Amino acid sequence: MTETTNLRITGMTCDHCARTIEETLNALPGVRARVSFAHARVEVVTPNRIPADTLIQAICSMGYGAEPIREEAPPTGSGRTPSIRIAILGSGSAAFACAIRAARAGAQVTMIEEGGLGGTCVNVGCVPSKILIRSAQIAHEIEHHPFSGISRSPPLLNRMSLLAQQQARVDELRQAKYQHILDENPNIRFVRGRAAFQSPHALSVHPVDGPPRSVEADRILIATGARPAIPPVPGLRDHPYWTSTEALGATECPEHLVVLGGSAVGLELGQAFLRLGSQVTLIELKSRILPREDEAIGTELARHLTAEGLRIQTGTAIRSVAYAGGRFEIELAGKRITGDRLLVATRRLANTQSLNLEALGIETERNGAIRIDDHLRTSVEHVYAAGDCTSLPQFVYVAAAGGTRAAINMLGGDAALDLTGLPAVVFTDPQVATVGLTEEAARAQGIEADSRRLTLDNIPRALANFNTAGFIQLVAERPGGRLLGAQVLAAEAGEIIEIAALAIRQRMTVAELADALFPYLTMAEGLKLCAQTFTLDVSQLSCCAG
Repeated sequence: MTETTNLRITGMTCDHCARTIEETLNALPGVRARVSFAHARVEVVTPNRIPADTLIQAICSMGYGAEPIREEAPPTGSGRTPSIRIAILGSGSAAFACAIRAARAGAQVTMIEEGGLGGTCVNVGCVPSKILIRSAQIAHEIEHHPFSGISRSPPLLNRMSLLAQQQARVDELRQAKYQHILDENPNIRFVRGRAAFQSPHALSVHPVDGPPRSVEADRILIATGARPAIPPVPGLRDHPYWTSTEALGATECPEHLVVLGGSAVGLELGQAFLRLGSQVTLIELKSRILPREDEAIGTELARHLTAEGLRIQTGTAIRSVAYAGGRFEIELAGKRITGDRLLVATRRLANTQSLNLEALGIETERNGAIRIDDHLRTSVEHVYAAGDCTSLPQFVYVAAAGGTRAAINMLGGDAALDLTGLPAVVFTDPQVATVGLTEEAARAQGIEADSRRLTLDNIPRALANFNTAGFIQLVAERPGGRLLGAQVLAAEAGEIIEIAALAIRQRMTVAELADALFPYLTMAEGLKLCAQTFTLDVSQLSCCAG
């Protein structure tokens, strides 16, 4: 006679954790255990009942938590609703965050996807772009590093080998972080096809092959993402331009790449191809690159990129685009630029046009983005939306946070998405990282503010790195000194900015930040030094003066 015990496990961060717990439990006499990371639970079968406390103690000894699973009906307000049906349109970060949370609570989830599993980030966004950017940085440093005792030489590049390595890592992450979740979670059903609303609680799904089918649900999440928008430039749509998708999958580096758009995507990919050997010209309609950021950020970054060889044209409209003999010809006001490849990186549009949202009265913005409140609710009570198809900032971590909170609210919870202190990073070199308010934005909100800027030649780690490109800027409320914002231009800005974000969320003052202990030598110490400049001349301090 065997006995079965089911336990919920907390603290697992990956499938390796699950396998470790499973192996430890199976080492106990007569125990057969199966651990599911996706479900955060373990099923233990023994020939003679082993007390649950013994199993829990074994799990806790490894640094995890465990508790018995009660199979009876959950108490009111527990959030578990075993019978609820949830349909999710899309399979990216927002979709999977929602699916995992809802499935763990017992909901039956149907995920519908027309394109590739995993959405933009893993397939054609964050992951491949950062691999490309990092490989380009290595190529650049081989020839341009600052250390006199190490030889410099032009790198030998094999674009096909780099692309194969990039795609292999993309495939690996898609399998581990998306397909594996589907395989391990019986509460999530995956349906491939194009979906549209048929009625308030029914979706019509059109597969690639076969007849349409209907999916009914009690709650629905729209997480269909966004796509590159193509500006209405005469002649542009008729020619083989690149979007970021084609650029990331390019088998060769162009001789001369022309980039339309001076925001994050255009700058990141433009600099990457420059470092991989292309000539690059970037065109921005506004008067400066990164027009939404503090003016000093865009001005200083442009100076560094120009010194590296990137050609930047700002404040100029594109009149027309022509293509012949493998060459693009871009007509500007008073100037003509030619190149063999043209990358369009201007803006993005929500993927909502084919969902039949108007039939339900779901409100959208002019660009198709779905209007939602801070609980991810649309204008229709049982329909939620998250990610890049909404009016939220288009960051993958915002999408995932939105998906999780949507699931909680679908199951009767009350979870708001608070974007206070939202950090953002542009992965150029130097990187741009920002959080909170600029001094100008604070004053526009009626807040008296003051700011200080510290150039990196005042930061010991930057001096030790022989890389002092950039600055750290802090914005504080006046009086009182409460930290309102931070703008960082530095090689490691993305690794620094979360400290400022946490300080803003904790309502710290610059005096408290200046008095905090930062490890030496680190770039993050620059936040402390910049905070000290509100009251001190840091040039008169010793290296690690507290």
